Amino acid sequence: MDSYSLEQITDEAIIDELMGDYGQDILHLVLQYVHNFSLAEDLTQEIFLKCFKALPTFQYQSSLKTWLWRIAINHTKDYLKSWYAKNVETTADDLFAQIESGHGVEQQVLQNFQDTELATAVFTLPVKYREVIYLHYYEEQSMKEMAAILQINENTVKTRLRKAKQLLKKQLERA
Repeated sequence: MDSYSLEQITDEAIIDELMGDYGQDILHLVLQYVHNFSLAEDLTQEIFLKCFKALPTFQYQSSLKTWLWRIAINHTKDYLKSWYAKNVETTADDLFAQIESGHGVEQQVLQNFQDTELATAVFTLPVKYREVIYLHYYEEQSMKEMAAILQINENTVKTRLRKAKQLLKKQLERA
């Protein structure tokens, strides 16, 4: 029988709790960057593996949530910069993989249709604007939390959010 140290058990319990609490949120965050559901699932798994390995180095200078978001954003951006992401075509998103078990297909398709115009506009934004839109509107993060997650000044967050709203407005008016 393998023996585990108390630290390993604690780390595993923390990662299990983080996955339970933030797994879907991290998946949606990653999806905002990569626009591919199965790829987002893979990257989310890699992110939690990375967190598990890095947990002993966590110094509690921020909340676990902020630390996790930072790892997720950096890992996803690193993937997008990689040779693989730039040179290997990925398949289109499987919309029906996102259908929640409690909703009918028709309802989900209608909701997707209604959100398509806004989602398309958001996806066309540069990453620095897309991430503040996502964190503010979908994750309901405060300006201070977004600044910590993105490791930028709070005023920069406000400026990017204002600019992102302006860009979205222009794009939606054109449509």
